[in-house]
Amino acid sequence: MSYLLNDRPTRGIIAMLLAVAFFAAMDAGMKALTQYHSPMQIACLRGALAWPFVVLWLWQSDQVKHLLKARWSLHLLRAALGITMLWAFVFSLQSLALADAYAIFFAAPFIITLLSAWWLKEYVAPRQYVVLAIGLAAVFYMLKPDAGQWFSLGALGALLAAFCYAVSAITVRVLARSDGAGNMVFWLMSFLTLGAGVLALPNWQPLQPALWSVYLLIGVAGFFGQITITEAFRIAPAAVVAPFEYTALLWGIGFDIVLWQLYPDSRVLFGASVIMLCGLYLLWQQKRAH
Repeated sequence: MSYLLNDRPTRGIIAMLLAVAFFAAMDAGMKALTQYHSPMQIACLRGALAWPFVVLWLWQSDQVKHLLKARWSLHLLRAALGITMLWAFVFSLQSLALADAYAIFFAAPFIITLLSAWWLKEYVAPRQYVVLAIGLAAVFYMLKPDAGQWFSLGALGALLAAFCYAVSAITVRVLARSDGAGNMVFWLMSFLTLGAGVLALPNWQPLQPALWSVYLLIGVAGFFGQITITEAFRIAPAAVVAPFEYTALLWGIGFDIVLWQLYPDSRVLFGASVIMLCGLYLLWQQKRAH
């Protein structure tokens, strides 16, 4: 695979690992809110609670002056994808365990890798397509199709979220050619808050003081997660950093056990092992090509 001159794969991988950890904590907080707020309201809160931290970060790093220099069409597309993705993912958390939702969401890195080859013209070797197929088969295996989970509304919501996320990740790669990380994070959080807020108004529920620790967790973790994941896709090829999203399953299993006493079955553990091996193989192939 050929890298751009300013690509930094190792830093991109570290940024992705941090982003996964932050987003897993945020997702656990959003799942905890599903019994109090609608999915669209939670999507709005995700943006609104992180927005003050984003503004403070931009102000301290002197990036505010660059906010109006933006490719508005791509920012609006990314915002629409972000709203749809968050709504669909939170909707899936109403009926799925966090680890199960992640298992379905694991289709996203495969979609990202395929889109990076088609849209960004990033080279993906034939043997990597074989590994991608094996990983996707492992995702299907974890979906328990014989139990009908694949056809549940929760599973379909997670799949929709995976597709929107994949397209959004490729959009970040295109935006990075003209816009900095500050621009991308600020406008995503702003449009997400406004767009999801308007859509959530008919079913809006008052915030509960007893849940402020959860609200704060979503805001802080969402802010740091957005910064690190934007940086990951900005400085490294999508096909390199995407496989490391699989570490989300470890976080999902941990939160399920600690917070909801939900334990993964052998199917999930086996499928996750196969997917992680596929991700490590892809990384090895990328380094060989480099």
